Amino acid sequence: MKMNLNYVLNQIGIILCRMFKRDPFGYNLFLKRLLVFTVGWLTWRRYAKLNTLKIEGTEHLELLPQTNVLFVSNHQTYFADVIAMLHVFCAVKNGDRNSIARPRYLFRPKIDTYFVAAEETMKKGWLPRVLAYAGSISIQRTWREGSQDVKRKVRMDDISNIGTALENGWVINFPQGTTKVYAQGRRGVSMLIKKYNPVVVPVVIDGFRRAFDKKGIRLKKKGVTMRVRFKAPLTIDPNWNSDELLRQLMSAIEQSPEFHWPKKHAVEAEIAEAVYEQPDKP
Repeated sequence: MKMNLNYVLNQIGIILCRMFKRDPFGYNLFLKRLLVFTVGWLTWRRYAKLNTLKIEGTEHLELLPQTNVLFVSNHQTYFADVIAMLHVFCAVKNGDRNSIARPRYLFRPKIDTYFVAAEETMKKGWLPRVLAYAGSISIQRTWREGSQDVKRKVRMDDISNIGTALENGWVINFPQGTTKVYAQGRRGVSMLIKKYNPVVVPVVIDGFRRAFDKKGIRLKKKGVTMRVRFKAPLTIDPNWNSDELLRQLMSAIEQSPEFHWPKKHAVEAEIAEAVYEQPDKP
């Protein structure tokens, strides 16, 4: 009887420790797991039923280390891109390859994943604040604040926070820092890679801007095929300077000049971009 009581008390202690354990940024892991589960269930149908999510290259994720992995990707919406990748990461953790068809993976989510986002974006409204709990690393943009162009130095605390996230898991970064197609990359990502030497996995996405609004919250079209393609980890030459490293990154995510569309299609893209950039109607 005494042994059984000790066992029960020990199990209760383990459960309580798990419930109150926190990540490096002070977020409760139990609540974080619950949030990822909830967001996953609320969004799964958008990716798997109302639209189609074509996934390639998750075999490259299966042998990655649990920490110090940096995913660099092009960017099409504020949140839909990130949520899609969280679905994929959870699926891969549970043994699914290139598929999110069985959402049972949400019962065992991957919660040591973080994503880099603009500080101003994560403060706009209650939903971004809630999503921030799922793993946002909010940074101050050096070139823009709101609708104003600015020019300021990188805030070193931001680099340190991303480093902390890398020490504890996987990080998603969008080196262009904007959803504008073919925008130039920002040097901050080169600084990050040179400082922390992570495994760098390029990601190419497509179709999200057709299915979602700019924020990636409102579904504006059904029947869209969205794509997420994970490439093999990038081999980085230690002799590359920051500019060359950035050039290689932009090429890997297919946003460099050699991937630009022909001129007539570029005009069409500019028109579509202008429509896409219009504010949502109330």
